[in-house]
Amino acid sequence: MPEAKVRTGGTGVQLAAEYFHGYAVVGLLAVVGVLFVAVAFAAGRLLRPVVPTPEKLLTYECGVDPVGEGWAHTQVRYYVYAFLYVIFAVDSVFLFPWATVFAAPGYGAATLVEMFLFLGFLAVGLLYAWKKGVLEWT
Repeated sequence: MPEAKVRTGGTGVQLAAEYFHGYAVVGLLAVVGVLFVAVAFAAGRLLRPVVPTPEKLLTYECGVDPVGEGWAHTQVRYYVYAFLYVIFAVDSVFLFPWATVFAAPGYGAATLVEMFLFLGFLAVGLLYAWKKGVLEWT
């Protein structure tokens, strides 16, 4: 029955050894993962052919040779649409856990009010974007 003694109150050294055993496994797995990635990168560097040519050193974009200067102006509206997408994606991420907590006993009214506040803030932001004309595609 030495196992029962260790689990119920063995010496401090035994308890520490059991405690750190779990961390040692995680640490060993992390080291193996880092080594795996390092070996893969080293093998790729050693095995790839290195023959630099002027064509390979050109900037490649969609199969078209670069013409003009490298600086291009981007419309801000694309960033706004991306930002709106992120807002609604985050909204959906918060809706799923809310739905599970809402069903738990004792949390219904509080979580319902919190979710309506959250959706209200999102609605105010969307209304502001609509009033500013951000949602108009021109």
